[in-house]
Amino acid sequence: MPRSQRAGRSRPAPRAASEKIATAVVASVAPAPLAPRAVQREFRALLAAGVPVRPSGRASKDPSKLLRTRYLPTALIELFGTRFYLSDYFQTPDLRFFVAYVVQRRPGARAPEIHPRIVYKDGSLVWRSASHLVSSPDEFWVGKGDVRTVKVGRDEWVKSVESTTDLPLEMQTALEVVSRRTVRVRDEKEALHLVLRNAPPDRMQAYRDFTAPRRRAAADPRNLIHGGRRVALLRDKADPSSLVIVPGYEPDFRRGILERAESTSVLYCGRIERFRIVSVNRRIQWLFFSGPRQVWIIPPQATTTDLSTFGVRTVDVVVDEEICCPGFEYHFYDRSEDPPVLVSQIPPGFAGPAAPTDPDRADAAPWLDRLPLVRAFRRRVLGAHAGGRVKLLARGRGAPGSGG
Repeated sequence: MPRSQRAGRSRPAPRAASEKIATAVVASVAPAPLAPRAVQREFRALLAAGVPVRPSGRASKDPSKLLRTRYLPTALIELFGTRFYLSDYFQTPDLRFFVAYVVQRRPGARAPEIHPRIVYKDGSLVWRSASHLVSSPDEFWVGKGDVRTVKVGRDEWVKSVESTTDLPLEMQTALEVVSRRTVRVRDEKEALHLVLRNAPPDRMQAYRDFTAPRRRAAADPRNLIHGGRRVALLRDKADPSSLVIVPGYEPDFRRGILERAESTSVLYCGRIERFRIVSVNRRIQWLFFSGPRQVWIIPPQATTTDLSTFGVRTVDVVVDEEICCPGFEYHFYDRSEDPPVLVSQIPPGFAGPAAPTDPDRADAAPWLDRLPLVRAFRRRVLGAHAGGRVKLLARGRGAPGSGG
């Protein structure tokens, strides 16, 4: 769930040096066609060559703790010159995740570095890179990246912007493929603490290693999508039909479908189709999920090619968050309060029945199906592709190019 807290005063961050980031509309990538042993040999060769390992958690003083056989990578995905070496799939009672070794050579650097990260799948079915960790006897949650200050009435609140941790849309299907290779998901908790910095319970915002690349990118106005303003907004937050999209940023349903793939989900009770679609102006890209009951939209991303050491884009696309409500969203009564308090991420009045496998989530279809963008997708994409063969449209390793 997103987190929020009342805003306080803070010192402004120093302005960072910047440059214009290249853009590219590329095919979705697939996992490298390497056996697990071949992946490990390639990774060990990096270590033998002296490439440094830079974890942020408990292993920061002794990275060898992470280089045990248990955590070694068995799969590889590459995008825009960044390599993601992925371990087997692990789980805790709260999370399923990979240990991902993000290998990059940053601009001006003589050699690459290895940054261990935690990659996991959210309830909306999007893959993310955790920014930090809050783990105490009373609380456990993974950091959701950067924050944004919003005004609610007379008050200002700081809210986590979960989409800042979303991994590139171009590699979402590849991550799904790798996760389904695991025959037995092993229990594991120590890796979270070895990799992630454990923050105080009241810290929502990610640390500087996550936020600094974003500040550098935003320092150049040429990198901002629509000047940093919203490209999709609700004129009336209580009315899904009031959705407005800035011309040019709407998905190109006719010529812009870059990927069509499928997976399955226990939470959503069946087959999930996913469609990655570039915008009319080729500046951003959208990802639509279609399940047995709902269609929902993942927060759109830029087509920029710069990835941080967390493997995420450094440039935002700002939209009203209600547009990207997942098919099943949190909606439950907190019975630790007296009387119980309703906790809901679904706009008031639009919550459907509880999810079959998770009573803390409710069906958001009553809201989603009234969004004009969802209606257009159902009509122009699902209608046109009904009964067609589902496939990954393109495979290979993404590389920077010129945007359309």
